[in-house]
Amino acid sequence: MDTLFFIISKCVGALIQPSTWLILMAGLIPLALTLKRQRLAVTLGWVTFITMITLAVVPVGDLLIQPLERSYPTNPPLTTIDGIIVLGGGEDSESASLWVQPQLGPAADRFTAGLALANRFTEAKVMFTGGSGRLRGAMQNPDSTNSVAEKYFTAQGLSSDRLLLELASRNTTENAKLGYEVAKPKVGETWVLVTSAFHMRRSISSFEAAGWSGLVAYPVDYRSRRFYDGLGWNFNRNIDVLQTAVKEYVGLAAYRLSER
Repeated sequence: MDTLFFIISKCVGALIQPSTWLILMAGLIPLALTLKRQRLAVTLGWVTFITMITLAVVPVGDLLIQPLERSYPTNPPLTTIDGIIVLGGGEDSESASLWVQPQLGPAADRFTAGLALANRFTEAKVMFTGGSGRLRGAMQNPDSTNSVAEKYFTAQGLSSDRLLLELASRNTTENAKLGYEVAKPKVGETWVLVTSAFHMRRSISSFEAAGWSGLVAYPVDYRSRRFYDGLGWNFNRNIDVLQTAVKEYVGLAAYRLSER
Protein backbone atom coordinates (compact mmCIF):
# COMPACT_ATOMS: atom_id res chain seq x y z
CA MET A 1 0.00 0.00 0.00
CA ASP A 2 2.84 2.42 0.83
CA THR A 3 4.47 1.77 -2.56
CA LEU A 4 1.16 2.31 -4.36
CA PHE A 5 0.63 5.60 -2.48
CA PHE A 6 4.17 6.65 -3.38
CA ILE A 7 3.70 5.93 -7.10
CA ILE A 8 0.31 7.65 -7.25
CA SER A 9 1.62 10.69 -5.38
CA LYS A 10 4.51 11.05 -7.83
CA CYS A 11 2.21 10.83 -10.87
CA VAL A 12 -0.31 13.27 -9.42
CA GLY A 13 2.52 15.57 -8.36
CA ALA A 14 3.77 15.81 -11.94
CA LEU A 15 0.29 16.54 -13.28
CA ILE A 16 -0.54 19.37 -10.88
CA GLN A 17 2.68 21.32 -11.43
CA PRO A 18 2.21 24.78 -13.02
CA SER A 19 4.99 24.05 -15.53
CA THR A 20 3.06 20.99 -16.74
CA TRP A 21 -0.01 23.11 -17.39
CA LEU A 22 2.02 25.74 -19.24
CA ILE A 23 3.43 23.04 -21.51
CA LEU A 24 -0.03 21.59 -22.09
CA MET A 25 -1.44 25.03 -22.92
CA ALA A 26 1.40 25.64 -25.37
CA GLY A 27 0.84 22.22 -26.93
CA LEU A 28 -2.86 22.93 -27.48
CA ILE A 29 -2.04 25.90 -29.72
CA PRO A 30 -0.66 23.88 -32.71
CA LEU A 31 -3.41 21.31 -32.10
CA ALA A 32 -6.06 24.01 -32.43
CA LEU A 33 -4.39 25.28 -35.61
CA THR A 34 -4.32 21.75 -37.03
CA LEU A 35 -8.04 21.47 -36.35
CA LYS A 36 -8.50 24.90 -38.02
CA ARG A 37 -9.69 26.48 -34.79
CA GLN A 38 -7.78 29.72 -35.29
CA ARG A 39 -9.74 31.76 -32.76
CA LEU A 40 -9.11 29.12 -30.07
CA ALA A 41 -5.42 29.00 -30.98
CA VAL A 42 -5.11 32.78 -30.65
CA THR A 43 -6.90 32.74 -27.32
CA LEU A 44 -4.69 29.97 -25.99
CA GLY A 45 -1.61 31.80 -27.22
CA TRP A 46 -2.52 35.01 -25.43
CA VAL A 47 -3.52 33.22 -22.23
CA THR A 48 -0.25 31.31 -22.19
CA PHE A 49 1.79 34.43 -22.91
CA ILE A 50 0.06 36.57 -20.26
CA THR A 51 0.33 33.77 -17.68
CA MET A 52 4.06 33.40 -18.28
CA ILE A 53 4.65 37.16 -18.10
CA THR A 54 2.70 37.35 -14.85
CA LEU A 55 4.63 34.48 -13.29
CA ALA A 56 7.92 36.02 -14.43
CA VAL A 57 7.21 39.37 -12.77
CA VAL A 58 4.91 38.68 -9.81
CA PRO A 59 6.16 36.34 -7.04
CA VAL A 60 2.89 34.45 -6.70
CA GLY A 61 4.67 31.52 -5.13
CA ASP A 62 5.95 33.69 -2.28
CA LEU A 63 2.38 34.58 -1.31
CA LEU A 64 1.42 30.90 -1.25
CA ILE A 65 4.46 29.44 0.47
CA GLN A 66 4.98 32.03 3.20
CA PRO A 67 2.01 30.88 5.36
CA LEU A 68 3.59 27.41 5.38
CA GLU A 69 6.97 28.83 6.33
CA ARG A 70 5.44 30.76 9.23
CA SER A 71 3.90 27.63 10.78
CA TYR A 72 6.75 27.32 13.30
CA PRO A 73 9.12 29.95 14.75
CA THR A 74 12.60 30.42 13.35
CA ASN A 75 15.56 29.53 15.58
CA PRO A 76 13.58 28.06 18.50
CA PRO A 77 15.35 28.23 21.87
CA LEU A 78 17.11 24.98 22.73
CA THR A 79 18.72 23.89 25.99
CA THR A 80 19.27 20.15 26.18
CA ILE A 81 18.39 17.75 23.37
CA ASP A 82 18.83 14.03 22.91
CA GLY A 83 18.74 13.76 19.14
CA ILE A 84 18.67 15.62 15.85
CA ILE A 85 16.61 14.41 12.89
CA VAL A 86 17.75 15.59 9.45
CA LEU A 87 15.21 14.87 6.72
CA GLY A 88 16.48 13.86 3.31
CA GLY A 89 16.02 16.11 0.32
CA GLY A 90 19.08 18.29 0.72
CA GLU A 91 21.38 15.90 -1.11
CA ASP A 92 22.00 15.41 -4.83
CA SER A 93 22.58 11.65 -5.00
CA GLU A 94 22.90 11.47 -8.78
CA SER A 95 25.65 14.10 -8.96
CA ALA A 96 27.35 12.57 -5.94
CA SER A 97 27.39 9.20 -7.65
CA LEU A 98 28.83 10.69 -10.84
CA TRP A 99 31.54 12.83 -9.23
CA VAL A 100 32.30 10.55 -6.26
CA GLN A 101 31.97 13.21 -3.57
CA PRO A 102 29.06 14.52 -1.46
CA GLN A 103 26.89 16.93 -3.42
CA LEU A 104 24.15 19.05 -1.85
CA GLY A 105 21.14 20.60 -3.60
CA PRO A 106 18.80 23.57 -3.05
CA ALA A 107 17.73 22.23 0.38
CA ALA A 108 21.32 21.94 1.63
CA ASP A 109 20.39 23.97 4.71
CA ARG A 110 18.96 20.75 6.17
CA PHE A 111 22.48 19.34 6.26
CA THR A 112 24.33 22.45 7.35
CA ALA A 113 21.82 23.29 10.10
CA GLY A 114 21.83 19.69 11.31
CA LEU A 115 25.62 19.74 11.49
CA ALA A 116 25.62 23.08 13.35
CA LEU A 117 23.24 21.64 15.93
CA ALA A 118 25.39 18.51 16.23
CA ASN A 119 28.45 20.67 16.95
CA ARG A 120 26.45 22.68 19.48
CA PHE A 121 24.99 19.67 21.29
CA THR A 122 27.88 17.24 21.25
CA GLU A 123 26.10 14.46 23.13
CA ALA A 124 23.06 14.34 20.84
CA LYS A 125 22.54 11.59 18.30
CA VAL A 126 22.13 12.64 14.66
CA MET A 127 19.72 10.68 12.51
CA PHE A 128 19.46 11.17 8.78
CA THR A 129 16.28 9.73 7.28
CA GLY A 130 15.73 9.61 3.54
CA GLY A 131 16.09 7.24 0.62
CA SER A 132 15.33 7.68 -3.05
CA GLY A 133 12.32 9.90 -3.71
CA ARG A 134 12.42 9.24 -7.44
CA LEU A 135 9.69 7.20 -9.09
CA ARG A 136 12.11 4.94 -10.94
CA GLY A 137 13.71 4.02 -7.62
CA ALA A 138 10.45 2.94 -6.02
CA MET A 139 11.29 -0.76 -6.09
CA GLN A 140 15.04 -0.51 -5.51
CA ASN A 141 16.77 -1.44 -2.28
CA PRO A 142 18.79 1.28 -0.54
CA ASP A 143 22.56 1.16 -0.77
CA SER A 144 24.15 2.48 2.42
CA THR A 145 27.57 2.67 0.76
CA ASN A 146 26.27 5.44 -1.49
CA SER A 147 24.79 7.57 1.30
CA VAL A 148 25.57 11.23 0.67
CA ALA A 149 24.58 11.97 4.27
CA GLU A 150 27.03 9.50 5.75
CA LYS A 151 29.90 10.80 3.62
CA TYR A 152 29.03 14.44 4.28
CA PHE A 153 28.63 14.21 8.05
CA THR A 154 31.68 12.02 8.63
CA ALA A 155 33.78 14.27 6.37
CA GLN A 156 32.76 17.21 8.58
CA GLY A 157 34.06 15.41 11.65
CA LEU A 158 30.89 13.87 13.06
CA SER A 159 31.67 10.62 14.82
CA SER A 160 30.10 7.56 13.24
CA ASP A 161 29.04 6.50 16.75
CA ARG A 162 26.61 9.42 16.84
CA LEU A 163 25.25 8.99 13.32
CA LEU A 164 22.10 6.97 12.63
CA LEU A 165 21.13 6.26 9.03
CA GLU A 166 17.72 5.35 7.65
CA LEU A 167 18.00 5.04 3.88
CA ALA A 168 14.86 3.15 2.82
CA SER A 169 12.18 5.85 3.16
CA ARG A 170 10.74 7.46 0.02
CA ASN A 171 8.43 10.11 1.49
CA THR A 172 7.67 11.95 4.71
CA THR A 173 5.43 9.23 6.11
CA GLU A 174 8.17 6.65 5.69
CA ASN A 175 10.75 9.11 7.07
CA ALA A 176 8.72 9.17 10.28
CA LYS A 177 7.89 5.46 10.54
CA LEU A 178 11.24 4.01 9.53
CA GLY A 179 13.14 6.72 11.36
CA TYR A 180 11.29 5.82 14.56
CA GLU A 181 12.39 2.20 14.18
CA VAL A 182 16.03 3.25 13.76
CA ALA A 183 16.19 5.92 16.49
CA LYS A 184 13.99 4.14 19.05
CA PRO A 185 13.38 7.39 20.98
CA LYS A 186 12.67 6.93 24.68
CA VAL A 187 9.81 8.52 26.57
CA GLY A 188 10.83 11.96 27.78
CA GLU A 189 13.57 12.47 25.21
CA THR A 190 13.73 15.64 23.13
CA TRP A 191 14.48 15.34 19.44
CA VAL A 192 14.89 18.28 17.05
CA LEU A 193 13.40 17.91 13.59
CA VAL A 194 15.33 19.75 10.87
CA THR A 195 13.70 20.23 7.49
CA SER A 196 12.66 22.97 5.06
CA ALA A 197 10.29 25.52 6.60
CA PHE A 198 7.62 24.97 3.95
CA HIS A 199 7.72 21.23 4.68
CA MET A 200 7.66 21.43 8.48
CA ARG A 201 3.89 21.36 9.00
CA ARG A 202 3.50 18.09 7.11
CA SER A 203 6.63 16.63 8.69
CA ILE A 204 5.56 17.29 12.29
CA SER A 205 2.12 15.83 11.57
CA SER A 206 3.61 12.67 10.05
CA PHE A 207 6.16 12.17 12.81
CA GLU A 208 3.57 12.58 15.55
CA ALA A 209 1.28 10.12 13.75
CA ALA A 210 4.18 7.63 13.71
CA GLY A 211 4.55 7.82 17.48
CA TRP A 212 7.16 10.54 17.98
CA SER A 213 6.67 12.86 20.94
CA GLY A 214 8.63 15.77 22.39
CA LEU A 215 9.64 16.99 18.93
CA VAL A 216 11.01 20.49 18.46
CA ALA A 217 10.53 21.97 14.99
CA TYR A 218 13.70 23.59 13.62
CA PRO A 219 12.73 25.04 10.22
CA VAL A 220 15.43 25.99 7.72
CA ASP A 221 15.71 26.51 3.94
CA TYR A 222 13.23 29.39 3.67
CA ARG A 223 12.20 30.06 0.07
CA SER A 224 9.99 33.18 0.32
CA ARG A 225 10.94 36.83 0.27
CA ARG A 226 9.10 40.04 1.07
CA PHE A 227 6.62 40.58 -1.75
CA TYR A 228 8.15 43.82 -3.05
CA ASP A 229 11.63 42.27 -2.99
CA GLY A 230 10.41 39.55 -5.33
CA LEU A 231 8.87 41.88 -7.91
CA GLY A 232 10.89 41.91 -11.11
CA TRP A 233 11.91 39.61 -13.92
CA ASN A 234 12.76 36.22 -12.46
CA PHE A 235 10.75 33.49 -14.17
CA ASN A 236 12.93 30.54 -13.15
CA ARG A 237 12.94 31.44 -9.48
CA ASN A 238 9.24 32.34 -9.36
CA ILE A 239 8.04 29.17 -11.08
CA ASP A 240 10.25 27.06 -8.81
CA VAL A 241 8.79 28.59 -5.62
CA LEU A 242 5.25 28.34 -7.01
CA GLN A 243 5.69 24.67 -7.85
CA THR A 244 7.13 23.97 -4.42
CA ALA A 245 4.14 25.66 -2.77
CA VAL A 246 1.57 23.85 -4.91
CA LYS A 247 3.23 20.48 -4.30
CA GLU A 248 3.29 21.05 -0.54
CA TYR A 249 -0.36 22.11 -0.30
CA VAL A 250 -1.41 19.07 -2.31
CA GLY A 251 0.80 16.90 -0.12
CA LEU A 252 -0.79 18.31 3.03
CA ALA A 253 -4.26 17.58 1.70
CA ALA A 254 -3.34 14.05 0.61
CA TYR A 255 -1.69 13.22 3.94
CA ARG A 256 -4.67 14.58 5.87
CA LEU A 257 -7.16 12.58 3.83
CA SER A 258 -5.11 9.39 4.15
CA GLU A 259 -4.39 10.08 7.85
CA ARG A 260 -0.65 10.00 7.35
